[in-house]
Amino acid sequence: MRVTSLPSSSSTTNGPTNPADEGVLNGSSNAGATASKSEVNGASDRKPRRKRRSTSHLKQVPETRELRETLRDRCAAVAAKLDKSHPLDKQEMERIARQTLVEANQPEGLLGWMMVVLASEFWRDQVAAVPPERRLLLLPHCLKHAEGCPADYDEFGLDCRRCGACSIADFRTVAEDMGYKVLVAEGSPIVMKIIVSGYIDAIVGVACLNVLEKAIDKVLIAGVPCMAVPLLSSDCRNTSVDEEWVSDMIHVQQRTPVESTQTYLHLLRGAKQMFDTGEIDRLLPRRRGSVPLGEAEDGAGVDPIAKTEQIAYDFLARGGKYARPFITLAAYDAASDGKATQAGGAKCVESLPDAVRRVALSIETFHKASLVHDDIQDDDAYRYGAQTVHREHGVATAINVGDYLIGLGYQMVARDAAAIGPEAAADILHKLSLSHTRLTEGQGAELLWRDRRNKSLTPLDALKIYALKTSPAFEAALYGGIRLACDATELAEPVHEFSKHLGIAFQILNDLKDWRGDDDNKLDVGGDVLGGRPTLLLALALEKLTGEDRDELLSLIADPPSNAVERVRQLYEQAGVFRAANQLVDKHQDRAEAIADDLPTDKLRRLAYYLIDSVLERPAEATPQLVEMAKLDAAANAQL
Repeated sequence: MRVTSLPSSSSTTNGPTNPADEGVLNGSSNAGATASKSEVNGASDRKPRRKRRSTSHLKQVPETRELRETLRDRCAAVAAKLDKSHPLDKQEMERIARQTLVEANQPEGLLGWMMVVLASEFWRDQVAAVPPERRLLLLPHCLKHAEGCPADYDEFGLDCRRCGACSIADFRTVAEDMGYKVLVAEGSPIVMKIIVSGYIDAIVGVACLNVLEKAIDKVLIAGVPCMAVPLLSSDCRNTSVDEEWVSDMIHVQQRTPVESTQTYLHLLRGAKQMFDTGEIDRLLPRRRGSVPLGEAEDGAGVDPIAKTEQIAYDFLARGGKYARPFITLAAYDAASDGKATQAGGAKCVESLPDAVRRVALSIETFHKASLVHDDIQDDDAYRYGAQTVHREHGVATAINVGDYLIGLGYQMVARDAAAIGPEAAADILHKLSLSHTRLTEGQGAELLWRDRRNKSLTPLDALKIYALKTSPAFEAALYGGIRLACDATELAEPVHEFSKHLGIAFQILNDLKDWRGDDDNKLDVGGDVLGGRPTLLLALALEKLTGEDRDELLSLIADPPSNAVERVRQLYEQAGVFRAANQLVDKHQDRAEAIADDLPTDKLRRLAYYLIDSVLERPAEATPQLVEMAKLDAAANAQL
C-alpha cells in the first residue's frame, strides 16, 4: 500500500518554458496543464500562482447579440487549443479571458461574462459526453416577472412546468423530456450536494453573473463538467437570456471527449459514501449489535450498553460536508499514483484499501466528537437539521457519546497497524493526538474568555485561538493521507504551516459570514456577538476604537441588549474591521499559496490549490436576492 518516498523535485530536469504566457490564440495552454504534461516527462512546473485580483465589479454584458456571438466564437477558438487534462482555476481563466478581451479590443468590464463563456467552451465536449439523464439543468427563478408570476415555490424551487408565462417552463419541458433533472432555483450548496450524492455528472445552467460567480466556482474547480449561459442583466430580476444559446446548451450532443479532465468528484463521492450507514458498519462493525436509530422500533428496549454505540453511529452518519475525510483520501491519492482524479477515477476510489478509508473515517469521527461537545458548551439546539445530541438525550449522555467517538477514532487507526505499517500507524496516531490536544486548548481558551469579566482581546490572542481550533483538523487530514502513502518526514513542517494559514483564513471568513447572507444559510447575523465568542473582528475593533466607543463595545459584548447586533455592526464599520479582516484573509491565503508553490510534486500542489480555492470561499453580500436564494437552498437541503 505504501511507497518509499515522494518524488524529489531536485532530481528532475528543467521543463520547457511554459507557453501559456506567450498568448492564448496561438495554441498555448495554461500553466497548470503544462505542469501536468512536463511532470510525466520527468520535469515539474514550479511556477507560483499569480496574485488574486477582485473581479466582482467586472460584470457587464455585451450589449448586442452580434458582439456576444463574436466573443463566444473567440472563446471557442481559445478553448479548443487549451490542454484539458485538468480544470482551469479562476486565476488562469481570468488571465486567458483578459487577454482574449484585449485581442478583441473590448473593455475590461466584460471580464466576468467572458470567464463564464470561456469556461463553458472549455467544458463543452465533456458535458456532451455525459448522457442527458445524468445532467442537471439549473434554471433561475429570476426569469419570471416578479409582479405577475402565477407559479408557486415548492421545496425544490419554482414549480413552473405547467405555467408558460415565461421561457423557464419551455426550457424545463424540453430538458425533462430529454431525461434531464431540472432545478429552478439559484442553487449553491444544493448543487454540490446533488453532485456528490451521485445523481448527476454534469451541470448546464442559466443565471446572472453575480450568481454564477457565487454558485458555479466551486463546481468548476472540483472538475465537474459545467456549462452556463449568463443572463442579459446583472440585476437577477425580470431579466432575459439568449434563448438560442440555452437551447444549444441543452441539446449539446453526446460524444466522447478528446481529453478527460482531472476531477476530484470521485474522491468527494468516495468520502461521502463512507458515511452511509451500511458502509460505516462494514468498515467498523458494531461491537454491541445495536441497530440504526431509524430502524429501532422502541429505543427503550435497547440494551443500555449498546445505546451509546447506537447514538454515536447515528450521529456519525447524520450529515456534514465530509471535507476532512475527503482531504485524507485526496492526499493519499496525490502522494501515491494520483489515478483517482483521472479517467476511470471512480474505479480507483472503489479499490482504495479499507485501512485508508478507516483513517479518513477517524478524522471525521474526531470532528463529530468535537461538535457534540461544542454544542453542549454553546447550548445549540440543532445540528444537521435535527436536535443536538444533548438536547435529545441529555447533557451527560452527550458528553459520554463524544468521548466514545474519540475512542472510536483511535480504534480505527490502531486496528490497521499491520496493514498501514507500525511506524506509519504510530506517526498518524501521534498526529491525531497532537491535533486533539491543540483543538481542546483552543476551545478551552475560548471558553475561559467567555467566562471572564474582562472582555479585552487582542488580534494576536484571537489568531492563536483560531490556529488551535481550526487548523489541527486540516493538518491531521492532510498528514494522515500523505503518511499512508509514503514517508512524510520532509513534508511534516510544510503541511503544518499550510494547514495553519488555511485554518486561520477559513475561520476569519467564517466570522465574516456571521455578518452576511451565505451558503450555510446564516440569515440571522451577529450570532457571534450574541453568543459571546472571542472573534478576530471583535479584537480588531477593540484595537482601533478608543475612549467611549471602546467602552461601549465592551459593554455590548458583556451583556448584549436587544439592539446589540446593529450597534456592534456600526462600531465595526467605524473601526474598519471588515476591510481589515479581509486583508488578513488575503495575507494568510498568500502564505498558504507560497507554501503550496514549493510542494515537491505537481499532484500535491494541485490538491493544495484546490483546498485553498474551495475552503476559502469568499462570502457574498446579503442582498435580498441572495437571502431569497438561501431560503430556497435551505428548503431543498432539507429534502436531501
